[in-house]
Amino acid sequence: MPVAVVTDSTAYLPAELSGSYELTVVPLTVVINGADGLEGVEIQPAEVARALGERRVAVSTSRPAPSQFAAAYRKLFDEGADGIVSVHLSAQLSGTHEAAVLAATEFGSRVEVVDSGTTGMGLGFAALAAADAAVKGQDLPSVRAQAVTHAEQVSTLFYVDTLEFLRRGGRIGAASALVGTALSVKPILHMADGKIVVKDRVRTAGRALAKLVDLAVEASGDGLADIAVHHLQSPDRAAALADQVAMRLGDRLRDCYITEIGAVVAAHVGPGVAGIVVHRRPAT
Repeated sequence: MPVAVVTDSTAYLPAELSGSYELTVVPLTVVINGADGLEGVEIQPAEVARALGERRVAVSTSRPAPSQFAAAYRKLFDEGADGIVSVHLSAQLSGTHEAAVLAATEFGSRVEVVDSGTTGMGLGFAALAAADAAVKGQDLPSVRAQAVTHAEQVSTLFYVDTLEFLRRGGRIGAASALVGTALSVKPILHMADGKIVVKDRVRTAGRALAKLVDLAVEASGDGLADIAVHHLQSPDRAAALADQVAMRLGDRLRDCYITEIGAVVAAHVGPGVAGIVVHRRPAT
């Protein structure tokens, strides 16, 4: 019997892969002025972008309840799964991983929960690798190992116009937040040990985007790589970034995706975000 793979809605998988992999997605919740809705189901990123641009509109997010994960796991077991690998965004950024762990206790060793240490397609690449291993008939420990290995092979880099939204949500420390306000410095951020930290600093938005490309190329190493470019209502800018990275990587680039970030991450980074996720393909 198969191993099933579960992830959460912050993986922001590209539309062209929809239906190509057997993945169960458990959505997080976005709250706008007290009204809550499921990410990607009831609330879309455009609504969050509008809300963030208005004064006196409160936007927050919340993890899925353990019962949501338990219901998803139970359904997969009822459908014939032998085991489940559940891969989620960084435990340093959200209680989602904790909720999955709490739900997994109901099913004993049949559910393995993996902290990807990142989000966006950093999480997405790990979940896709696990799903691919499951389709190929690998057992539960092997599918889990694929998720862990591929999570370790990603670099998540991003630029935001302001660190204010990350600071408000507690996703970046106050000291780091000051970097984005002093002397009009534009910070480039990355995921390190599951946390958001400052990677570099430049003076203008244009230089920040150019530096983002440089850092993505550097992060790709010497082997084959995939990239995913994330944006919020800026598809043209995302396409330009993807083209620049593709030109620099040449035939070392395998897959390239452009996806809009969802409502949850949008609520924490704000308008103007541009991100590049680099997935170094493990040697075979």
